[in-house]
Amino acid sequence: MTLLIDTMDETKELTEQQLLEIERLLNFAAQKQNIKEHSEVSVTFVTNERIQEINREYRDKDAPTDVISFAMEEMGEGEVEVMGAGLPRVLGDIIISVPKAKEQAAEYGHSFARELGFLAVHGFLHLLGYDHMNEADEKEMFTLQKEILNEYGLTR
Repeated sequence: MTLLIDTMDETKELTEQQLLEIERLLNFAAQKQNIKEHSEVSVTFVTNERIQEINREYRDKDAPTDVISFAMEEMGEGEVEVMGAGLPRVLGDIIISVPKAKEQAAEYGHSFARELGFLAVHGFLHLLGYDHMNEADEKEMFTLQKEILNEYGLTR
């Protein structure tokens, strides 16, 4: 395994197998992206109410969303980068709304597992610096996440 992944299901709706599958998928994505061994990431599964609170507090958007990522390697104004030999690379946090994932799986006509996987990979790529703020970046990110999901076997 490439990543050290801390998963937490605040909703208590996911099975151990579903959580393990997300860990396997993120490790697969990390290997595809040549991420350093023992890099750390956390994935938290929450309710719509909780993700709305987070979205409101950190993004000034008072609505639930499907996934939010907090990249630890992005430097904010006035922050100082901490580096040291032997310290693991801490990529950041991915927060996924379980109700939104269920809703979107039904809306897009694919499995809940596929939607959870899509959101996990999408959040993971954001931690690595990918974005979709313009057309070129969106094409790059969405092509990459589709390739990862297809190669892993989570197709639509």
